[in-house]
Amino acid sequence: MSIQVNNLTKFYGQQKAIDNISFQANEGEILGLLGPNGAGKTTTMKILTCFMPQSSGDVSVCGFDTRKNDLDIKKIMGYLPEHNPLYGSMYIKEYLTFVAAIHKLDNKSKHVDRVIEETGLSKEKNKRISELSKGYRQRVGLAQAIIHDPKVLILDEPISGLDPNQLIEIRSLINSLKKNKTIIFSSHILQEVESICDRIMILNNGQVVQDNLIENITENTVQSQKVLVEFLNNISEEVLHNHLDNVRIKQENKRLFEISYNGENDIRSLIFDLAVKQENKILEMKSKGSSLEDVFKEVTKKN
Repeated sequence: MSIQVNNLTKFYGQQKAIDNISFQANEGEILGLLGPNGAGKTTTMKILTCFMPQSSGDVSVCGFDTRKNDLDIKKIMGYLPEHNPLYGSMYIKEYLTFVAAIHKLDNKSKHVDRVIEETGLSKEKNKRISELSKGYRQRVGLAQAIIHDPKVLILDEPISGLDPNQLIEIRSLINSLKKNKTIIFSSHILQEVESICDRIMILNNGQVVQDNLIENITENTVQSQKVLVEFLNNISEEVLHNHLDNVRIKQENKRLFEISYNGENDIRSLIFDLAVKQENKILEMKSKGSSLEDVFKEVTKKN
């Protein structure tokens, strides 16, 4: 495994930001790191990238100890922090050439041209960084993170500010990179995390509250069931509540509702009964599976 974390703890003064967490990440895997603000995500990534020491616990990256081998780790690590630090006065090619020189790469122009192409910066490559939109600044940040072909890639909010077309391109790039890399990907856009990542780890109050493969993430976590129902005629939320006990109702419009309920008993027959009593008809009714958003809400609700 490329990343191994055992009993990691971090204090800021008396405040415990990370509370004795353990996990691993493997080559060829994209690990999604999620959590509410203040959960410890960024602190964890800063420790992995040797920008910050842990208070206790052991962290190794490709066999290197973060406390003893920080320079070795930085050589094989690519990092895009949430607040992307760029030199606005530099041109894109100039900046990436500078980064290539820091990594002591041979044939710097070859590496610069490669990442410009991979990150879709070709049309903007002769602009100053200060002239770029937020989405293109994110692309430059991603380009500097992968220019030296790192074994491990840490991406903190890499898709922030991207438009839908840019999202598709960067998603495809990240997926293409995972073949021989270990990638940790953090974002508040849960749909993108769900579409990109192989595994999800959720932090809350500095602790790991969920760690599972993406296809198993909803199992044994979300206790409620959901039904999406569309009536032919308008019906009020009040009428639904009067007929259905212990449900949560999300009204999409005057005829379409998402109804959540706990327990194993299927409420669809009760909804049919209600439609008959109201002399209404049901156009569509279907069970709705739990999403990553449902899991996130469930495991972080005590935050």
